[in-house]
Order: sequence, then structure tokens, then C-alpha cells
Amino acid sequence: MSPRPALADLAVGQELARRTVVVDRARLVRYAGASGDANPIHWNDRVARSVGLPGVIAHGMWTMGAAAAVVADWAGDPGAVVDYRTRFTRPVPVPDPGHAEVEVVATVGALDADAGTVRVDLAVAVEGARVLGKAQAVVRLS
Repeated sequence: MSPRPALADLAVGQELARRTVVVDRARLVRYAGASGDANPIHWNDRVARSVGLPGVIAHGMWTMGAAAAVVADWAGDPGAVVDYRTRFTRPVPVPDPGHAEVEVVATVGALDADAGTVRVDLAVAVEGARVLGKAQAVVRLS
């Protein structure tokens, strides 16, 4: 396990982490079972299209969690993430066969030396289109 980051080593605008998270239909089924969200828009193309979607889409909470995991991994402690918020801006279509690739880039948005925290801004996109808006996590480093 790598040492926890130090606030003094960070600068606003600095990239902290970058990850591609792959999601396929099998992952959606497992997530539905774990979360209790069995909405058919997450596994049935016919139902998803009948409500105006391009096909099956990933769960919004799965997408949010995949992005948060990048921050928790960077921090070295999931408990260091003391706040996290986002807006869902567009769905993540998951083709069959195949998968979607969710690109997550975490950068320093703000530093608060008095509180010992860093605000981590997340850019979360699929095929260049943002799927989460104003995604921000606050991480306590001291």
C-alpha cells in the first residue's frame, strides 16, 4: 500500500489519478443484485428503448461509485473521503455484445490547509461525452 498523499505536496490543477473503468452487461446484472436496483432499463434493450433510451444503460449509482473509487484509491483510505457529490448529466449506454469505457480523471480543485482537506474534481466521460457533472469529492488528508 502506498503512503497517503500529503496536502503540502498538492497544487490546484494537479492531476491525481486517471483510470478507465470497463462496464459490461454482466457487471450490470451483478450490480443490480447487490444494489437491489433491478430496473429493466439496466438489462433489457426493449424496455430501455421504449422509454427513450438508446438501449441498456449503466446504473447512475454504479457510475458515481466507479468514479468515487478512483478518489478512494488515490487517498489510500476510503474513510478519508468525507464528502462526495455529482449530477447525472447523461446515461452510460452499455452495448451487447461489448462494453462501455468510463474515463475518470481526478484533479485538485481546491486546497484547505486549515481543514486539512483537498477538493478533488472529477471529469467522468464516455467516448468524450461527460456523464457526470460537477463531480467533486472532499478528502481529509490530515
